[in-house]
Amino acid sequence: MELKKVDDKNIWKVIKLSVNDDQKDFVATNTESILEAYTTITSGRVALPFGIYDDDDTLVGFVMFGYDSSDEDDPEVAKGNYCIWRFMIDKSYQGKGLGRKALKTAIDYIHTNPCGQAGYCWLSYEPENVAAKSLYNSMGFIENGQMCDDEIVAVLKLKK
Repeated sequence: MELKKVDDKNIWKVIKLSVNDDQKDFVATNTESILEAYTTITSGRVALPFGIYDDDDTLVGFVMFGYDSSDEDDPEVAKGNYCIWRFMIDKSYQGKGLGRKALKTAIDYIHTNPCGQAGYCWLSYEPENVAAKSLYNSMGFIENGQMCDDEIVAVLKLKK
């Protein structure tokens, strides 16, 4: 499993990825995410969008990281920490264990401290998204009682 920056070579393939219809309320489209990354970057903040590739170099998903607090609506844990801002596996590749492998790859990337040291990585998910909750909990993310908009915040303590 490998992460590759979204660039002019893969952007259109990344945009075409999508989730199942019953998951569309849980995650923004990749087009929306890339637009949000652009406006975040041009505002002087951090957004790191990547395509997720399986072992045979097939694009299977999308992940976007943030670092530090991006706005006043962020939970307290955002300050000075990493965020898995977006995470999705294309509907054609779901149910094959790739979500777990991709999330581990994402966490491994954060451990390289691409934007600086941090004590935590956080993410948020819709309360109804039981599959996401199960995956995130199984990888060590623990709900901390905070909310980000209407989403539950879960936090992973990073190894130092």
